[in-house]
Amino acid sequence: MGTRIRFFGVAAYEIVTGDGKHILIDPFLDDDPASPIKHDELERVDLILVSHAAWDHFGDTEQIAKRYDAPVVCGGEIKNYLIAKGIPTGQVRATTWSIAVRVAGIKVYPVECHHWSQLQMPDGSFASGVPMSFVVYLDDCRFYHYGDTAIFSDLKLIAELHRPTIGCIGVTEPWEVASRVPGAGEFLTGEMSPYEAALAAQWLGLATVLPCHYCDPNHPDAARDLAEFHTALAEARKRGESTPTAHVLKPGEWFDVK
Repeated sequence: MGTRIRFFGVAAYEIVTGDGKHILIDPFLDDDPASPIKHDELERVDLILVSHAAWDHFGDTEQIAKRYDAPVVCGGEIKNYLIAKGIPTGQVRATTWSIAVRVAGIKVYPVECHHWSQLQMPDGSFASGVPMSFVVYLDDCRFYHYGDTAIFSDLKLIAELHRPTIGCIGVTEPWEVASRVPGAGEFLTGEMSPYEAALAAQWLGLATVLPCHYCDPNHPDAARDLAEFHTALAEARKRGESTPTAHVLKPGEWFDVK
């Protein structure tokens, strides 16, 4: 069998490789109202990738790492947090943009991400770090995980260097949980507007794009943004531009890489 990819909601994915390894990326499961499973229901975990420390991306990393003894690839601030929570130093590999690593037999190349990463340490202090996107090199595909990045023109450089074939791009906001973030006013978009997300997918040269950063794709606001994303890709195709094929996954749904 080839690579299979399962979406859990927001930006949480499980990749099952052709030789049976299970990779989790940004495993926000237990507190996601749309995730079909909780962290202790996973079949197995061979590797965890964490793009940044936001609670809806860092998610259940600590609990999963402890339960499954899975190694974690992350930034320095997350490594310090996990060690402070009792995870052995040898179980965590800190890296940053362009420092490629091979962990659990999987090549992971962190790439530039325009976002932020901050978390509260167990002692109450705050730590900041460098957010990452990832290109995961697999036998039959190169998977790009956007890590909550905003759009920036060097996505074209990532395309030239790594030639990702399939990737997830945030097109909206997980509106069901956005209210958990206190502050003045309201969110109008996620890190990318639907048009920006379509442009990012084109710049990356993806053959297949998995729009994400939603809990339920049928939520009225998410559905509106997804429709705008599809419209932007359709308009680009009418102009004769190369565009990826988009697949909207529901939480729990699998995508088979062909």
